[in-house]
Amino acid sequence: MMATNGKEACGLNGNVSVDETRINGSHPVVAANGETHSKQNEAGGAASGGFTFSTEPTIEDIRRLQAEFTDERDWNQFHQPRNLLLAMVGEVGEVSELFQWRGEVAEGLPGWTDSEREELAQELSDVLIYLVELAEKCHVDLPQAVLRKMALNRLKYPASKVHGSAKKYTEYKD
Repeated sequence: MMATNGKEACGLNGNVSVDETRINGSHPVVAANGETHSKQNEAGGAASGGFTFSTEPTIEDIRRLQAEFTDERDWNQFHQPRNLLLAMVGEVGEVSELFQWRGEVAEGLPGWTDSEREELAQELSDVLIYLVELAEKCHVDLPQAVLRKMALNRLKYPASKVHGSAKKYTEYKD
């Protein structure tokens, strides 16, 4: 698990609070002072067709916040690509532990306690933080890389051929 507390993990230095971000739906938001608030974004959140992420912080915000956090602790000397990758893999293992022995888990995690959901949120956050920092160290612009990869996936998996199938693209015949 990453050695951070909520305030430090967000890179908060007293003049910014997490609750300043817009959150989709009526999800609780924890401010830097530990108070919980609810916010609704302009788009109406989940009412528009299911779960959605908040619009803030952006990936760039996360990169910047983690860079500040790392700089403040003089940890860049330890945050080389290989080390970040191995740390991220360890965090993925911690996510896996939360699902171990549960069998299939339905969307929305029915039957999970609030504590279990929060633990999952923290572990997934650790994975994302390491992923963003690894991309930064490797000079990979993640948002642009995602757009390129999605375009490639659309070519490899045309909806007209793969609809409802889990086959790999190499198994499809023209």
